Amino acid sequence: MKILVTGATGKLGSKVVETLLKTIPADQLAVSVRNPEKAIGLKTRGVEVRQGDFDKPETLDAAFSGIDKLLIISSSEVRLGGDEIRMRQHANAVAAAQRAKVKFIAFTSAPNASESDFFLAPVYKATEAAIAKTGIPYSFLRNNWYLENEIGSIKGAMAGAPWITATGEGKVGWALREDFAEATAAILAGNGHENTIYELSGKLMTHKELVSTLETVLGKELPFQQVDDETYVEIMKGAGVPEAFLPMLVNTQKGIREGGLDVESNDLEKLLGRPVLPMREALEQIVSQISQTDN
Repeated sequence: MKILVTGATGKLGSKVVETLLKTIPADQLAVSVRNPEKAIGLKTRGVEVRQGDFDKPETLDAAFSGIDKLLIISSSEVRLGGDEIRMRQHANAVAAAQRAKVKFIAFTSAPNASESDFFLAPVYKATEAAIAKTGIPYSFLRNNWYLENEIGSIKGAMAGAPWITATGEGKVGWALREDFAEATAAILAGNGHENTIYELSGKLMTHKELVSTLETVLGKELPFQQVDDETYVEIMKGAGVPEAFLPMLVNTQKGIREGGLDVESNDLEKLLGRPVLPMREALEQIVSQISQTDN
């Protein structure tokens, strides 16, 4: 049995690899990375490091060769035309998996990808369809929202800045990457996950509820502002956010406000075999990490 994790030096992939190494021998694990030099540490621990680049399909044939279970971690492309690039990168990975005759594909997808109007969903919907079309058994891991995505706002709040949002009463299923990674590793190392779809989410809550929990953690009241999209854009511009990132930010706010991440499920805790880390404890972890980094 050989498992391969793509994007293994990234924020999620590295945590998936570390979790897998707790349960499977290193020689059963391979990683595919654009820059193998960044994975030297894994190589010294007995993990097979392969060079694979979603932008260079020819590299993926060798990277995926002889693999039983493949984890395709969705691209986090942020260049101009990111959706088209992501679509092409995912298609390259799926086609290479089919050529390599891998026996199982796990893919990190988006909430309710096949039905959602959330602006990110079309790329994931297309990739899920491409994987299903191969006939290879699959598992779609529809990750809701990483709590780490809010680190910038949490840092600002700790420094006294107001929490600005245009999300209204929209709910989000935040959880730490660690929990998503552990659930992913459980699928890769386990059995019986063929042709499954998991909606992976923490307890649904609004931005206001998140900030209220953060107030408890910090022991102080935090200024909180609900604004419209136009005001949000102007505030982000004033904060120095590059112009190219603004559409993605405002689309995220709009998507949350319109219910794009409001997908209720207990799949995450089922895969973990335990409750998702409660929000207060998760925020305590992040606040502690921020404090250590800043000191």
